[in-house]
Amino acid sequence: MAYATRPRRTTVVLAAVSLGIMALTACNGGGEKDTADSSAAATPSAAGADKGSGESSTAGPGDGAKADGDTADSGGSTPQASEPAAGDGQDGGVGMCETADLSYNVTVASKPVNHALLTATNKGSASCLLPANELVITIPGLDGAAEHAGPEGKDWILKSGETAYAGIMFSRADTAGGKSAEKVEIALTPSESPATVPINDGPVTVNDGQVTSFFGTAEDALTY
Repeated sequence: MAYATRPRRTTVVLAAVSLGIMALTACNGGGEKDTADSSAAATPSAAGADKGSGESSTAGPGDGAKADGDTADSGGSTPQASEPAAGDGQDGGVGMCETADLSYNVTVASKPVNHALLTATNKGSASCLLPANELVITIPGLDGAAEHAGPEGKDWILKSGETAYAGIMFSRADTAGGKSAEKVEIALTPSESPATVPINDGPVTVNDGQVTSFFGTAEDALTY
C-alpha cells in the first residue's frame, strides 16, 4: 500500500505546480495588457500634440501676407503731409486778390467794334488768388452792373507783376443811340468798393453793358 501511495502524492504535487505556473502566466499577461493599454492611451495625445504643432508651423500664403500686412499697417500709421499739386484747384495758402491790390487799364479796342480791353495787373509784392468770374463793371449812365458774357474761367494765382484780361462791350451794333461814357467802375467782387478807371481813347457810346471773365490773354478776352 505504501508503494501505491507515492505516485498519487507526486501527481498532486505536479498538479499544484501546474496550477501555480498557470496563475503566474495569467498575472503576467494581465500586466502586459495593462502596459499596452497605457501606451495606447498615451499615443493619441502625443499624436495630437504633433498634429497641433504641425498646424501652427504650416501657415498658408494668406496668413503670411496678413502678418506682413499687420506689420506694415502699424509702421505706416502716421500720414505724411502732401504739397498741393499743380492744377488741383488748391491755392497753397495764397490770399484772395482784392480790388485795391491791382492796377487797371481800359482801352477801346479796334476789333470787335464797341468793345474795350480791361487789363488788371498785380501791383503788390505778393501773389494772390484772382477770382475769375466775379468781376463787376459799372458804366455810368446805365442802370446796374454789366452782364456776364462768354464762358466762365478758373480762379488762378496772379503773381506780382502779372496781368489778367477781360473784355467789355459798351453797346450793341444793332441798337441805335445811347449815352456817352468816359470812365467805368471796376470791382473784383460785388462786396468790394469799386475803383474808377478812365476809358483810354474814349468817350464811348453806351447802350448796353457786358463783361467777360478774366483770361490769360487779350485775344481770349476779346473773343466774346
